Amino acid sequence: MGDSRFQLSRVNGAPVTTADLLADIQRVSESKETKFVTLASYSESGRYDSSTIRRRFGTWNKALIAAGLEISNEINYSDERLFENIMILWEHYGRQPRMSELANLPSIISGGAYKRRFSTWMDALQQFVEYANSQDKTAPDPIEVASGHQTSRDPSLRLRFRVLKRDNFSCRACGASPALTPGLELHVDHITAWSHGGETVEENLQTLCEACNLGKSNVL
Repeated sequence: MGDSRFQLSRVNGAPVTTADLLADIQRVSESKETKFVTLASYSESGRYDSSTIRRRFGTWNKALIAAGLEISNEINYSDERLFENIMILWEHYGRQPRMSELANLPSIISGGAYKRRFSTWMDALQQFVEYANSQDKTAPDPIEVASGHQTSRDPSLRLRFRVLKRDNFSCRACGASPALTPGLELHVDHITAWSHGGETVEENLQTLCEACNLGKSNVL
């Protein structure tokens, strides 16, 4: 006998909420009986496109943290992974993070890793800022160029940081900031939509809080 329970079917084009994305990551985790959900395993079993999750949270690891899951243990962190963790903290607090905050979520790397690589926390922050302020190498993505775009859809870590810093880590629509509202999620969004030909360049990107970004999606 089939399942007679009511089930909700999503209307095509309806915006996916952050709660929907997190619940589905958790569902995949439970179905695979593991706290370590890789991007590849989610792509096999998830209901949503992984690129939607990365755009919403910034990185896959940040989405895992928000879902209460774990990332694979790492010993030798690359500079980019260390910088990504700093970026997560900077977004979370809406300001320059403190070394003591490495011991708490959403940080997933301890202070010891930064000391081993950079000697001091301030040296790590200095290296991160230099990295974030440097320009990306502009190598066109053949898939995106074929679709009429000169840039990839998702902003790089460097570009995200520059946009958030330019906007003072505050929503340009309502002014909300994680510095004043703990737990507030910020998104880097296209001003002219990607689907309407907008490119992923600093002048076409803006910082929006989750509520304003979803509200914007609802009226498009």
